[in-house]
Amino acid sequence: MSTLPQLTINTIRTLSMEGVERANSGHPGTAMALAPAMYAVWQHDLKYDPADPCWPARDRFVLSVGHASMLLYSTLFLTGVKDIQDGKVVDAPSLTVEDLSQFRQLNSKTPGHPEYRFTAGVETTTGPLGQGCGNSVGMAIAQKWMSARYDRPGFKLFDYHVTVFCGDGDMMEGVASEAASTAGHLALGNLTWIYDSNQISIEGSTDLAFTENVGKRFEAYGWHVQTLPDGNDVEAILAALKAARAVTDRPSMIVLKTVIGYGAPKKAGTASAHGEPLGAEEIKGAKAAYGWPEGAPDFYVPDGVKEHFAEGLGKRGAEANAEWRELFSAYREAHPELAAEIDCIIEHRLPEGWDKDIPTFEADAKGVASRASSGQVLNAVAKNLPWMIGGSADLTPSTKTDIKGGGSFQPEKWNGTYGGRNLHFGVREHAMGSICNGIALSGIRSYGSGFLIFSDYMKAPIRLSAIMELPVLYIFTHDSIGVGEDGPTHQPIEQLAQLRATPGIMTIRPSDANEVSEAWRTLIPMTHKPAVLALSRQNLPTIDRTKYASAAGLAKGAYVLASCDGKPDVILIASGSEVSLVVTAYEKLTEEGIKARVVSMPSFDLFEEQSQEYRDSVLPPDVIGRVAVEQAAAFGWDRYVGIGGAIIAMNTFGASAPASALLTKFGFTPEAVLDAAKRQALRGK
Repeated sequence: MSTLPQLTINTIRTLSMEGVERANSGHPGTAMALAPAMYAVWQHDLKYDPADPCWPARDRFVLSVGHASMLLYSTLFLTGVKDIQDGKVVDAPSLTVEDLSQFRQLNSKTPGHPEYRFTAGVETTTGPLGQGCGNSVGMAIAQKWMSARYDRPGFKLFDYHVTVFCGDGDMMEGVASEAASTAGHLALGNLTWIYDSNQISIEGSTDLAFTENVGKRFEAYGWHVQTLPDGNDVEAILAALKAARAVTDRPSMIVLKTVIGYGAPKKAGTASAHGEPLGAEEIKGAKAAYGWPEGAPDFYVPDGVKEHFAEGLGKRGAEANAEWRELFSAYREAHPELAAEIDCIIEHRLPEGWDKDIPTFEADAKGVASRASSGQVLNAVAKNLPWMIGGSADLTPSTKTDIKGGGSFQPEKWNGTYGGRNLHFGVREHAMGSICNGIALSGIRSYGSGFLIFSDYMKAPIRLSAIMELPVLYIFTHDSIGVGEDGPTHQPIEQLAQLRATPGIMTIRPSDANEVSEAWRTLIPMTHKPAVLALSRQNLPTIDRTKYASAAGLAKGAYVLASCDGKPDVILIASGSEVSLVVTAYEKLTEEGIKARVVSMPSFDLFEEQSQEYRDSVLPPDVIGRVAVEQAAAFGWDRYVGIGGAIIAMNTFGASAPASALLTKFGFTPEAVLDAAKRQALRGK
């Protein structure tokens, strides 16, 4: 290899180890090992313009081995990626030498793991291993979908590729396996994973726990697999990347054999190079092995390195970007309506009239399950929001989340098209969540659905949706012990409390079909926050809104559904299916002359966003008689009932029986609510 490319590779290595050393914390070894592959990908393979990291047609690079974040930070600095502020590219670098020196420090732009929105050039937040792999499958799906919907003869706008660096830890995580299986089934030929097979984990050699043939596993998934024995052979890496791009009918994996901590005299190839600083002597020895100038200062960048990237990646990316902009300008004239849709996607805007067909439901004592009314509303929204796509973990008939006439997102060999709007995730909840995040990172509105109990399998991607502020919609049905005969393994208890406790998530449990409509009307405009809909399996009476308050109150999280004149003696609070139960109790209390109020509280999160004045108007502080009713864990309700208030909730797991028997067993009856309400009313006297 000529001097300048090797010098550039070693600059990535030295910057990475010095960042970790300065922080006295981090993972230097993987960055040192993968620097040649990083150079090959960025300098010679990526279609990427450092001056415009928001370019819609750019290739995506995902560092799923997020602990090796200094590898990415060093590269973003050397390639001159521009910064993004308020969603716009500005004429300033994403990272400076000072930023590299502040690795892992408070308020720095170089956190311990790459974080989307914090550092321009970082395409996704990768902390828990395997999540980046799942995100990449979502990104690849998004590219296929965008191309199918918007490309036209003579206008190939969306043909970008997704490249991932992953490691042994990713390969051990189940989410990566789920995602890889999905990608193989979908024949995503726009996806390449480079697997850093250094065979080292924190505990030592991977032989302790991981001895399978990963390449053979991926071949079984339907992937194209290449194995390279030398992680320093840039020419071989480039040839493998070229071959991977040439295989368009399936995803590709490059198994790259590397030496962790390459160049360190004593720690290379050892676990100690993985998750701790090398130390001054090891760094000195590694620099000597690289032929680094003796006495060079920390974070030294030799002359010509940044210019080398500018002449390669920078020049190639700028030319490709300019060609694309010219093509899109012509496309705008030829296909103005489609171009307007693309503008909305890029700018995170909703189309005019997106909510015009959301239905209003007539009062009905028999009612409808909120999963069913949600299915109607979903389709009303999908009709006017064409870039909303999603599906379920093999539960669409139950979650009612199919887009009618939307077609299936499948390759032709599985009787679908890449323009289909219905995704079939299979029984892969964890991957579904991470894939939905990847789709959302591409600007498309994504949703995933399943039973609320299985949100347990999706905790990591739901949490990452919130951290990244992605507007993924999680539609969870079978939201209570009303599931009935399936028993405690399928009856959610603690899940609502867990979701409500997670910062940045909007959780809504509507009480009837009209609250469902208002939930969708409230959630879709939230372009920087994930949302959870908790929906019933069983029918919920559609409340007579001529007698009780409008469901539009849902937008404030909680509202007075019904109330006596003057100050109430007791307030009954509930969400979801239990609202109709407390309404029944309210009517009996009223008949008996007890002054009562009913508060429907579909969303703690929305309610807490309201002014103190509004919250006090719904739950007057001087009314201490309160009863909260919810078929879930009591945790959190004490905030609203106060000390001495009553909570009718679940304190155990459920049981297997018809729903009616369960409601009686666990105390969700009008009589139980009435009894608690009367006791509470006496407290306020």
